[in-house]
Amino acid sequence: MSALSQVNIIQVNGLSKTVNTLEGELPILSDISFNVKSGDSVAVVGTSGSGKSTLLSLLAGLDQSTQGEIILDGDALHTLDEEARAALRAQKVGFVFQSFMLVQSLTALENVMLPAELAGSANAKQQALHLLEKVGLSHRIEHYPSQLSGGEQQRVAIARAFIGTPKILFADEPSANLDSKNGKLIESLLFELNEQHGTTLILVTHDEALAAKCQYVLQIEAGKLVKDTSEVLADVG
Repeated sequence: MSALSQVNIIQVNGLSKTVNTLEGELPILSDISFNVKSGDSVAVVGTSGSGKSTLLSLLAGLDQSTQGEIILDGDALHTLDEEARAALRAQKVGFVFQSFMLVQSLTALENVMLPAELAGSANAKQQALHLLEKVGLSHRIEHYPSQLSGGEQQRVAIARAFIGTPKILFADEPSANLDSKNGKLIESLLFELNEQHGTTLILVTHDEALAAKCQYVLQIEAGKLVKDTSEVLADVG
């Protein structure tokens, strides 16, 4: 393991999230603590409704916790306002979603270029072309999402996620909406690019086989981090 991977890029301490309902406060996550080292791949697993996607949203600064703290590459998310969290995401974070989240009015090339253009990159087009070639879509750069298969759309989404060379990639059920063949292709691409770019990968999945490909597993049940056979949980109380 390299020296880079010895650095904690994500630190979570006493994280809790509750929401208000007509019946009162509903706990979504309760007192979760763990660390993730730079360059590692981590699967977040658990049954539906266990809090996996909520945890991912909190880690990415898309939502705010009720208690506890998240340190993302040295930045304490609870001390940042929405504008600062958005800037942090633009600089350090990439996303791959189950539903692709492509802009329908933009071509594949334009979708991949978009984050780099928003960041003011002078060579956004060249970066996008290079990544689309890596994911095997050089022949589809002028096609719109509606003209692409589900697997092709997810490959565009992966290329877009990596264009800013993010330090952390969050993937939420990235192959759930795909057939088995395309799902395995997408999974292979994620790990391949993760390794090539040295990106930390946080992956939410129901797929045990996919989770097993990650170095570590975090298991969430009923909003709590529970211990299983994974060594990543060694410091869980």
